[in-house]
Amino acid sequence: MRYLIRFSYDGTSYNGFQKQRHLDNTIQGKMELALKQINNGKDTKLTASGRTDRGVHALDQCAHCDITVDITPYKLKRALNSLLEADIHVFSVEEVDSEFHARYMVKKKTYVYKINTGEYNPIERNISYQLGKKLDVDKMNKAIKGFIGKHDFSAFCSNEDKKEDCNKEIYNAYIKEDGDTITIFFEGNGFLKYMVRTMVGYLIEIGLGKRDNDIKERFKESKRSKIRTANPEGLYLYKVEY
Repeated sequence: MRYLIRFSYDGTSYNGFQKQRHLDNTIQGKMELALKQINNGKDTKLTASGRTDRGVHALDQCAHCDITVDITPYKLKRALNSLLEADIHVFSVEEVDSEFHARYMVKKKTYVYKINTGEYNPIERNISYQLGKKLDVDKMNKAIKGFIGKHDFSAFCSNEDKKEDCNKEIYNAYIKEDGDTITIFFEGNGFLKYMVRTMVGYLIEIGLGKRDNDIKERFKESKRSKIRTANPEGLYLYKVEY
């Protein structure tokens, strides 16, 4: 039986989501160990909607797996949560068709990025970027609209990303301000490695007055150059929709 698992995690202590050779402390690695115990010792692959980098969090990550033992979604959820660390939590499990694919069937993803522009907050140092500087949010709001639409995001992703097609569509992008907390939202059909963090870094430079709004010129570039990558701790995979 194939199951769709929805879960959240604090990525502070992990080397990202994706299981990697020589790095066992990953979200995928921890969850697959738990699934193996539940699935009578059988190696059980967990296929996610996408990966998150080291230190990045998720409020609604989605993944599918195939379980051969007879278990209800409710019992699978309880079993996983009993085996996982406290910083990973499964909040929903449902049976899906055997053709369902957690990555390839995604229609929309939403990422959020949180920035503290006020006094350094040690309590939130791992869950928001402690910038500690005021930003011109009006300028940032004007600039962020330039990301909306279909574009080649080669200039806003990792130069290590070997994808030939860096064309993505951003459906919506906006900023909310609440006191010293700024939250940036991006909704799109997919995101490249470091793409959100690079877009946020670009907006921060505009907000600090260190860069003019030249998004149209950046879209003409074939690779990233001189655009900062924002820290990972402020980034959250917020929602995945099928």
